[in-house]
Amino acid sequence: MTLFRSAAMLVSLVLVPLTVTAAPPPEPTVEYSADSTMETEGGMTMKSRIYHTPTKQRMEMGGADGSVTIIRKDKKVVWQVMGDMYMEMPLDQSNAPDMGGFDIQEQTEVGEETVNGLKATKTKIIATKPDGSKFGGFFWTTKEGVTVKMDLLSKDGDKKMRMASELTNVKIEKQNPALFEVPAGATKNDMGAMMGQGGMPNMDEMMKNAGQERAKEKRSSRSNSGSKSQESETPAAEVNKMLKGLFGR
Repeated sequence: MTLFRSAAMLVSLVLVPLTVTAAPPPEPTVEYSADSTMETEGGMTMKSRIYHTPTKQRMEMGGADGSVTIIRKDKKVVWQVMGDMYMEMPLDQSNAPDMGGFDIQEQTEVGEETVNGLKATKTKIIATKPDGSKFGGFFWTTKEGVTVKMDLLSKDGDKKMRMASELTNVKIEKQNPALFEVPAGATKNDMGAMMGQGGMPNMDEMMKNAGQERAKEKRSSRSNSGSKSQESETPAAEVNKMLKGLFGR
């Protein structure tokens, strides 16, 4: 599983719920907008603006020249908009193939915490596949069902992928219906022109103008904090610690 493919799988968690035998964190019952920051262990950071209703979702990446993903559960379709072009695909084909077949083995409420001024319930989830692949992490969810923070980890053999996501500037309010429509004048494009292999969105294209911060900046930040313990904890060490905590090894 490549870094971009793993990132795409984890990105799908933000936009499309898991198809599993037990319920993931509840779907939001309110409409809201927020700024999202997603980070992977390799030092890649993806910033986006999201808009959400119970049946419609929109994610903007890269500003005016970036990409827009619109999910319409009511129409069972996903639109990927780039500039004056857009691609359409069925909602049931928008998940990464790697997510199919996961069964939740554990779902436990850990406690109540405040995240960016919002009260949230922290929940631990562990899921597995018959082939031994594992997925687990923590979700912080408000009483309205808004997941304001995630810390997730996937393990496939010796390959590990960690992703953390957090919402800021959360505003619970009615959203403009026009946000969830393809822009007027946009031209429908062939799927192959905007997709990568395996039916996944072309992540290189999606993140072309997205804000990215590398591991060097993180090391600098840790250095400025003056915490030697933080400096000594490499991303790999953090992932191994999380693996042990989630999966017992």
